[in-house]
Amino acid sequence: MLNFDFTPSCPISISDYPNVLLAHGGGGKLTQQLIDRMFRPAFSNTALDAQHDGAALQVGGARLAFSTDSYVVKPIFFPGGDIGSLAVHGTVNDLAMCGARPLYLSAGFVIEEGFPMETLWRVTQSMQHAAQAAGVNVVTGDTKVVERGKADGIFINTAGIGVIDHGLSIGPQHIQPGDVVISSGDIGRHGMAIMAVREGLEFESTIESDSASVADAALSLIQAGIEVHCLRDLTRGGLASALGEIAGSAQMHIQIDERAVPIREEVQAACEILGFDPLYVACEGRFVAFVPAAAQARALQIMQSQAVSKDAAVIGYVGARVTAHETPRVTLRNRLGTVRIVDMLSGEQLPRIC
Repeated sequence: MLNFDFTPSCPISISDYPNVLLAHGGGGKLTQQLIDRMFRPAFSNTALDAQHDGAALQVGGARLAFSTDSYVVKPIFFPGGDIGSLAVHGTVNDLAMCGARPLYLSAGFVIEEGFPMETLWRVTQSMQHAAQAAGVNVVTGDTKVVERGKADGIFINTAGIGVIDHGLSIGPQHIQPGDVVISSGDIGRHGMAIMAVREGLEFESTIESDSASVADAALSLIQAGIEVHCLRDLTRGGLASALGEIAGSAQMHIQIDERAVPIREEVQAACEILGFDPLYVACEGRFVAFVPAAAQARALQIMQSQAVSKDAAVIGYVGARVTAHETPRVTLRNRLGTVRIVDMLSGEQLPRIC
């Protein structure tokens, strides 16, 4: 009789992290560690291993994109948006980053006992208006109510399906040396809008979140025949973390120019007061596009013709492929001409921003 003594061990060091930390959900190194060591090995498959904002799937004769996200933002109302519109924009944008035209959403609500019905109606109406503006329908959903004090008001999950109706394959693995990196607009506004409300900060002008659907701006590039290699929206961890993830997935070096990165004066000022680096502050209506250098002028013209990306700018380029003994890195040339490495943070500077 054979006696097998097999006890699987947790892939994340229990001695280092016996419990989940808030930083594990912040979009930085600890989030990546949780995904790479815990979730990806458990669920590994071709679609998941592409490490994109959503899964590109072949269903019969159609190419579809599928994505899901959960929203726990605090406070639930903030300048420029709320948890309802954010839940629509976030998933619509993830689908668009796959090169898909968003079509349908699901909505799951976890509501705390005692949550005001009037507030729930405001969130629902905001969600409906955002969906209508983005051209999607909420076609299914679920509602759960938990005991008072167990959900901090309301949490929302949305999942979405879109159709990929072109022949491009868009993702980190498709970027090429010499590609330019285009930011669709100024960065850091969403995170600073949330932080200003939390801390009761007042500035000469109110910082409003950039929360918006970017689907039309992203898809306009594809429809114009631009050879788009990769798209990525700048959510948790901001521009720096998004580029770090892409560099790691593609095994490429990326360099950006600090002078070219659009940052509004009030956002820069708020970051300096609070000690934050705007490169790591989340956006909810911004993305980066990787396109061949030869398509740079045309891509900029197209993006700048859309309201949501009117301030689009080339902020950097893709360098060489990583050699056998190198680690992919993102570097930044600052205003003095010196170069520094832009690493991923362990966690998020600002928790609960989406």
